[in-house]
Amino acid sequence: MGVAFGLFLGHAVWVFRSRTAVQIFLPLLVGFTVTQVSTLTTSAYLHRSLAHKAVTFRPGFAFFLRFFLWLTTGVKAREWAAVHRKHHVYTDAAEDPHSPAQVGWIRVQLTNFWMYRRAANDPITVEKWGKDLAPDRWDRLMFDRGPLGLLIATALLSLWLGWWQGPLAFGFHVLSYVTLSGAINAVGHTFGRRPYQNSATNLHWLAGLTSGEGYHNNHHELPTSARFGSKWFDLDAAWWLVKLAERCGLAHIREFKNKPSLA
Repeated sequence: MGVAFGLFLGHAVWVFRSRTAVQIFLPLLVGFTVTQVSTLTTSAYLHRSLAHKAVTFRPGFAFFLRFFLWLTTGVKAREWAAVHRKHHVYTDAAEDPHSPAQVGWIRVQLTNFWMYRRAANDPITVEKWGKDLAPDRWDRLMFDRGPLGLLIATALLSLWLGWWQGPLAFGFHVLSYVTLSGAINAVGHTFGRRPYQNSATNLHWLAGLTSGEGYHNNHHELPTSARFGSKWFDLDAAWWLVKLAERCGLAHIREFKNKPSLA
């Protein structure tokens, strides 16, 4: 009887631990998946389309991308584009909003979010570098209310995963998204290859985690190109999305008269 009870108790503990592990692992997996789709959307819409005009999406598809970013990041699109444009004008100079050459890559990695917020909260920066991106009715009604989008996303994940698994998933997403965004500006201007004469770098592993943003040296060489990777095997997921959207009639890719190439 004692042996049987011991086996039963051991099995019960094993089942409990296994279920608990699954309950924790699943939200983390969901959170990381949300991060990957968010970086894909950020790269394709905020970066390549809005900030650099490298691709233009059809209004309906653009609205879908904006809505997803509202739920998962809460960023104001014109602020993001304005800060990024300023970064390109003053890359790694004193006026750069987030330069590892000025303050060190570790500081940028750890505080990139606050560096971005400081620049985004500057009305002069937004007015000067985002003057062509005046808020529309959807911004005023919904997209400028970032915290509301984040709360709705958390609530939806809670309804799907559970009352504590939902916040865990979304919290892990926020941490992952902020970490990867910081890595693009910190690691992507410090370590890696520099095939072109600019201070940004190329890193395949970072590109794989950020939908192609890791080909930062290529991007700084030709910022108005919708393609960041230079080889067919490069991990430029946002470029794949752009090309798919073009084939579906949902996007128009900017063309260049002199046919510049990153190859």
